[in-house]
Order: sequence, then C-alpha cells, then structure tokens
Amino acid sequence: MNWKCKHTWKKSAINTAWCLLGCSIGDFCTIYAFQIIEHSWMVWQVMLLAMINGLATSIMLETYILSKQMNFTEALKTAFGMSFISMIAMELAMNLTDYFLTGGAVIVWYAVPIMLIVGFITPWPYNYWRLKKYNASCH
Repeated sequence: MNWKCKHTWKKSAINTAWCLLGCSIGDFCTIYAFQIIEHSWMVWQVMLLAMINGLATSIMLETYILSKQMNFTEALKTAFGMSFISMIAMELAMNLTDYFLTGGAVIVWYAVPIMLIVGFITPWPYNYWRLKKYNASCH
C-alpha cells in the first residue's frame, strides 16, 4: 500500500470532512439539547444517543449531497453503504474526547475544536486506506 499519495490524502480528507460535518451536527445538537433541558439521563445514555443521531445526520447529509449526482434511491443506498467503521470511530473519538475534557455530554467552547480535530484525525487514515484499496468514496 502506498501511503504517500497526496491526491488520495486530499480526497480522503475531503470525504472525512463531509462525514465530520454530518456527524457533528447530530452529535452536538443532541448534547446541547440535553445540556439545556432538565433530564434524568445518565451521561453515557446522552452520549450514545448523540452518537446515533450523529450517524443519522451524516447519512442524511450524504444522501442530500449524493442526490445531486444520482437519483434519491441510489443516493440513500450509497449513503448507507458508507463505512460505518469510519463513522463509528469518528463518533466514539469525539465523544471520548468530550468525556475526558468535560466529564461528558457537555458542549463548551474549548472542547469543540479539540473534539472536531480528534474526530477528523481518527478515521482519516482508514478512509485513505479504503479509498486507495477499493477506490470507494462517497463523493
């Protein structure tokens, strides 16, 4: 495997960034909602729901983007065919970072950029490998 291909690193970075955008929308919105409402959920429950919502919003964003290039059914099928390994790794990395920085399920200004950086870096090499090996990407 050639790990020095600048074109593939750039393409995989773009793919990873789109995934990060989709995942972070659902993740951050869920955490923020639970931060401003009164609830009796445990931190791990909020974080699990945030991860699930992050996966859902990522699939919705990917479907929307892909529907500009293909019909809706194919776009949805492609979005669901994305690497869940990559998305789950991204979500887990972001939420573990949140947990270590804030105690979990808290959105604060200093944690968000670190969560996004860790969320990007974690799946990026896997996305590069997948793109190089299978020529498989979502965009």
